[in-house]
Amino acid sequence: MSADLESISEATSGAIGALVSTTILYPLDTCKAKYQAEVQAHGLRKYRNLSDVLVEAISKGKILSLYQGLGTKNLQSFIAQFVYFYGYSYFKRLYLERSGSKSIGTTANLLIAAAAGACTAITTQPLDTASSRMQTSAFGKSKSLWITLTEGSWSEAFDGLGISLLLTSNPAIQYTVFDQLKQRLLKDKEKTTEKGTSPVVLSAFSAFVLGALSKSIATVLTYPAIRCKVMIQAADDDDDKKAQPKSSKTISSVICSIWKKEGFLGFFKGLHAQILKTVLSSALLLMIKEKISATTWVLILSLRRILLLRQRKLKSA
Repeated sequence: MSADLESISEATSGAIGALVSTTILYPLDTCKAKYQAEVQAHGLRKYRNLSDVLVEAISKGKILSLYQGLGTKNLQSFIAQFVYFYGYSYFKRLYLERSGSKSIGTTANLLIAAAAGACTAITTQPLDTASSRMQTSAFGKSKSLWITLTEGSWSEAFDGLGISLLLTSNPAIQYTVFDQLKQRLLKDKEKTTEKGTSPVVLSAFSAFVLGALSKSIATVLTYPAIRCKVMIQAADDDDDKKAQPKSSKTISSVICSIWKKEGFLGFFKGLHAQILKTVLSSALLLMIKEKISATTWVLILSLRRILLLRQRKLKSA
């Protein structure tokens, strides 16, 4: 029971961290998504730099449109992080119990993280697709979540699921690197800490740095798939439907389109924006998670104790 509560505690603190980081960085995320979704044609493109998206929003008086789809994105982020952290913590505990090992190796950690990521992708794909369409819609023309999900077929709500499953390697790499670096850092701290004192934990700064480093590595390795996924899920505005019908947005067609119009470097267009956003988001998420995990654990244990006391009173009555 305590092990399950520990998994819930990890999941809750991770989900809260995702909610806060997503809200803070959402305007940057919107600019990044619109920049990534555009494919250069005949040397012409609407956005030459990431800042051009921001300039467009300001010039059109649509600055608040940088937050279009925020509610959906927050819902998706909260559910995704809860499912991921719960699955990751649960699978890790299950592996240790079955194997009898005291620690998890790199290979096992990658497989556990990938399994948790696959569960997350399947569970939250419709919300992920909807939030991407909202973000990449023309400023001021974003539709509601219900309309976005129901205007197409059910299968369209799962656009990009194949790449999402492929991208489970991203958090797998990220959290494996983070956990390995964290364990080494804590071991070094334990050697210099007197026995009997309070448990050794990461400082906010250390968690931020490790989170940024681990996410940078994962982002660079998986970026071509990330850009393809954004293009597949991007909204089809009226001007774009003539140029590229919805039906043509398959993995192979997107890859061919990038290769023909932008060349090899096109697969890395917006990499700097992706790193800036995801590194800051991941670092904030992990920093917040590390700082509130202890409090979350105490609250869950207190709630469990209260429920047990009530059950005893009802039985005695």
